[in-house]
Amino acid sequence: MEFIIAPLRSVLSCIYNVIRNILKTVYVWFYGLWNLLWLIKEMILGKGSMADKLGSVGVQHAGLMFLRAFLPTIVLKKKLITAYENTGTALVTAAEDVKEVVYGDKVFHTAYAPKMAALTDGGNFFLGMQDSPGYTNNVSDLRLAANRDDIPKIITPYISREAERVISGAGGKLDLPQQLTLPVMARLVGEYFGAPGPSPEKMIQWTHAMFRYIFFDFSEASAVKEPALQAAAELRAYLDPLISERKSGPEKDDVLGRCLKLQAAGMPAMTDRNVRDNFLGMLTAMLPTIPNATAKVLDVFLDKPDALAGAQVAALADDDELLLKYIIEAFRFNPMNPVIFRIAARDYVLAEGTLRQRKIPKGTFVFAANLSAMFDPWTIRSPKQFDINRPPEDYILWGLGMHRCFGEYISHAAMPAFLKPLLRQENLRRAPGEAGHIQTDGTPFPWHFHVEWD
Repeated sequence: MEFIIAPLRSVLSCIYNVIRNILKTVYVWFYGLWNLLWLIKEMILGKGSMADKLGSVGVQHAGLMFLRAFLPTIVLKKKLITAYENTGTALVTAAEDVKEVVYGDKVFHTAYAPKMAALTDGGNFFLGMQDSPGYTNNVSDLRLAANRDDIPKIITPYISREAERVISGAGGKLDLPQQLTLPVMARLVGEYFGAPGPSPEKMIQWTHAMFRYIFFDFSEASAVKEPALQAAAELRAYLDPLISERKSGPEKDDVLGRCLKLQAAGMPAMTDRNVRDNFLGMLTAMLPTIPNATAKVLDVFLDKPDALAGAQVAALADDDELLLKYIIEAFRFNPMNPVIFRIAARDYVLAEGTLRQRKIPKGTFVFAANLSAMFDPWTIRSPKQFDINRPPEDYILWGLGMHRCFGEYISHAAMPAFLKPLLRQENLRRAPGEAGHIQTDGTPFPWHFHVEWD
C-alpha cells in the first residue's frame, strides 16, 4: 500500500501548501491595505509635525507593512540620497531579500568610506572597508585588543556597579540617558579604552556629532556635517598626543595599551595612524549606541505591561540570560536603525526566480529595511506578538555578514546591566506628561527619558 499512500501524501501536501499560501497572501494583502488606511489617517489627523509622524515607529511599521505586501522592492532611477555617489535608490522590505542584500558583501558594499575619510582626515575604519587584507588585519587586531573575555571581567561589573549606585541614589526619579546611560558609558569608554577625553561631556558631544553624520545624514546637511567635522578634528587632536604619551609612559592594560603592544610586536594594522583612526571609529560606534538602544528597549517595555512584568521577573531572579531574551525581543519592535544601507557594486537581480524579482542597477543606493524583515509574516511567526522564544535568525538588530556589529556582545551585556537594577524597582512607570516619553531635542538620539518608581 505504501506505493499508493506515499504519492497521495505528496499530492495532499502540495494542495495544502497551495491553499495555505493563497490564504496567507490574502491575509498579507488585507493587512497591507488596513495599514495603508491607518497610515493615511495618521498623516492627516495625527498629532505633531510631519517629521515627527514620519519618524514614529508606528508610522514606519504601517508604511513598511503596506510596501512589503504590494511593492516588496522599489527601485527608482532618481537619486534621492545626495550625501553619497549613487545612480538611484532602492528600498527592500521582504525578509529574505533584506538578508540577501546584507549578506551579499561582494555585491552590496558598505557606504561609509567617504564619511570615514572625512572624519579621519583621509583614513578609514573597518566599518567603511570592503573585504580586503586591510579589513581582515584591522578586525583581527582589534578583536585581540578588545576581546570578549573583557565583557564578564570588566564591562558588566563596571556598568552593574555604576547602575546600582545611580539608581539607589536617584530618589525614585531618573532621566535615563542623562543621569545613567550616557555618563556611565562615557566613563567606561575612558577606563576601558584608555581614552577618557577632556571630560565625559566632551566625549559624548564628539561621538554623537560624528555618529549622526555617519548614520543619519543623507544630504550632507551643513548643520550635521560641520559639527561632525569639528568634533573629529578635536578628537584627532586629542588622540594623537595621547598615543605618543602612552608609548613613552608606563604600560596599562586597557584597549589602547594592548594596541600599542600589538604595534610593538609588528602587527600590520597598528601604526599610530591606524590606532588613532580605529579609536575614532570604535568610540563613535560604541558610546552613542548602547544608551540609544537601552532607552528604546525600556520604552517598549513600558508600552507592553506583560513584557515589562516578564522582564521584571527575570531581573528579580538575577537571570541575565532570560532578561536578555526580553531585551532583544523588545528591541525588535524599535531597533536603533530601521534600515541598513548599501551601494550596489554591479548590476544584480534580487530575489531571482521569484515574483519579487527586481534588477538593482550598479550604483544604486539600497535601503535594506531590517525593521520590515523582522515583521515579515512570510518568515516570522506571529510577528506582532511579543515572543522571547524566537530563533536567532529572526533578528537583524546588529547587522549581518561581514559588517555585523563589532560591539554586539558588549551590547548583550551592557543593556541587561543597565536595566536590571531599574526593572527591580517597584511600580516602575513613565513620568507624567511628555517627560515620560523619549525626547530627542531635535537629534536622532533619545536625549531625555524620565521614569519614576515607588
